[in-house]
Amino acid sequence: MTIHANPATVQTPRPARTVAVLAAAATIGAVMQTVIVPLLADLPTILETSPDTASWAVSITLLVTAVTTPLAGRLGDLYGKKRLALICLLPMIAGCLVCALATDAWLMIAGRALQGIGSGIMPLGLGLLHDVLPKWKRPGAVALLGATAGLGGALGLPLAAACDQLFSWRFTFVAVAVLAAVVAWLLHRWVPEGRTHPSEGQFDWSGAAALSVGLVALLGAVTEGNRWGWTSVPTLAVLALSTVSFAVWVRVELRNASPLVDLRLLATPTVAMVNVVALLIGFVMYAPSLVYPQVMQLPEATGFGLGQSMLAMGLWIAPNGLAMMAASPFGGRLTARRGPKPTLVLGCSIALAALAVSPLCLGQLWQIAAVGIVSNIGFALIYGALPTIVMDTVPAAQIASANSVNNLIRSLGMAVSAAVAGAILATMRMPFADTTAPSLEGFQATLAATAAVCVAALIIAAIVKHPPTRRNPEAVPDLEPVLAGSPRKP
Repeated sequence: MTIHANPATVQTPRPARTVAVLAAAATIGAVMQTVIVPLLADLPTILETSPDTASWAVSITLLVTAVTTPLAGRLGDLYGKKRLALICLLPMIAGCLVCALATDAWLMIAGRALQGIGSGIMPLGLGLLHDVLPKWKRPGAVALLGATAGLGGALGLPLAAACDQLFSWRFTFVAVAVLAAVVAWLLHRWVPEGRTHPSEGQFDWSGAAALSVGLVALLGAVTEGNRWGWTSVPTLAVLALSTVSFAVWVRVELRNASPLVDLRLLATPTVAMVNVVALLIGFVMYAPSLVYPQVMQLPEATGFGLGQSMLAMGLWIAPNGLAMMAASPFGGRLTARRGPKPTLVLGCSIALAALAVSPLCLGQLWQIAAVGIVSNIGFALIYGALPTIVMDTVPAAQIASANSVNNLIRSLGMAVSAAVAGAILATMRMPFADTTAPSLEGFQATLAATAAVCVAALIIAAIVKHPPTRRNPEAVPDLEPVLAGSPRKP
């Protein structure tokens, strides 16, 4: 296999600057998931549409992100991760501007779809870190980049709420577009190109089409199942379409000499178990983000609601992201010294300790904040360890692609979490005023189910076998002294 390094790659990069820019890009991508949340209640009125149509302003971003992530990862491996990262940022900027100018629901949905393309930047950033940083610097950088998922999600909510309250909801999208443009310029100027692997073959368009149809159908059914009914004709038809599409995709990938996703590689025990952990952790991380804001914002007249405004709730949630950022350096150091598996197990253990008591900690704001902070410390360790295990296991030519699949599977876990939590909260309701509201027991049952899933994640993390050396070491020439511009740190 021939490894191609662009001229920019062998320039002396500044590791701290490179990591900062990639972390900022990943944070902007994560912000896309929550920037719309403060508007959800008002969107039907603002855009003169139904609540069901307005809800697609959230769902469409998830769908597009799921489709874009594996495609961007594979294209980045073939043609350059920096190039694809810049390509992802451009539609994100355009989408923010479309949303800022939207006068109807369909323009808003179109803008949110464009924003979803930019959310696939995380695996490209992880691949760039592997390419341009010396090995001894990678664990901390990967942990920091992983923590930006929590930071973007936690900070996006209060910042968007503040902008909506003090200025205008349109200003929020313009501000994010400006930040994304600045990050794109810094990425272009400051981040090296990284390696490309054109000898790996051509892009697998047939596999991409089959996978895209399967993902859209699956996530569409999971997202709308509670509203359509899980045994209704539309839900069953969409699930059948998803099943057929995935079957076609598997057949295409196994016969293709240059597949979009190497299914044989994904079937190896280490990669398979890491992806299962990613699925479970996606579930575990997302469910509390559905419970805590609702409990904080429900009126005190419910008997358990804490009566907070959107902005106040966002400020109470914001420390979760800061906790992830603060914990990521520790996770990086632990991974560098002990390996990623101990970091993964410790992260799952910390998250489980917090989630196990979370059903009993919904009565006070400080209790919810404390449980959220502790659990997000665990998530920070997990998010740094998972991609490190993937990078240490797969060939260099498939690092971005394999990490994109890992991110995709985590997103599927989040979608399943939303569906399960929605079903529990829709079933366990209580009379309130002239309508009904989710009951305290419903929120507690959701958190208890989340803790049970975290137990499963911990068990699988404990049996993951992390390889002591790269599976394919000869595929990666020793460019680290050149890239680092200095002798390797012992």
